[in-house]
Amino acid sequence: MKKSEIYVSIALDDNRVPEAISWRATDAGEKIHFAKAINISLWDRDEAGTMKIDLWTKDMPVDEMKYFYIDTMGAMAQSIATATSDQVMAKKMRDLCEELMKHVEQQREQNG
Repeated sequence: MKKSEIYVSIALDDNRVPEAISWRATDAGEKIHFAKAINISLWDRDEAGTMKIDLWTKDMPVDEMKYFYIDTMGAMAQSIATATSDQVMAKKMRDLCEELMKHVEQQREQNG
């Protein structure tokens, strides 16, 4: 059986606030990639529930954080369509993403 691993490293300041997030994957070579935010969700087999890790660095702007979550929900919509063929659920998720994008863009215009 082939094994693939993903490594994530979080550099924290003295107050344990993330300053840097880096990651690499064994299937992608040795290159280290950097991120401003990370969102990991795992379905725990024993608890039958979601376990989450949400971290972002101090330099992650609020607007980028909002786009990050909208993009994440859009990707989840595609995943649910692929994994379950539930096009209704996927469409509702995509519609929510469109609504949220309009909201963020309106806020951006109001704030200059």
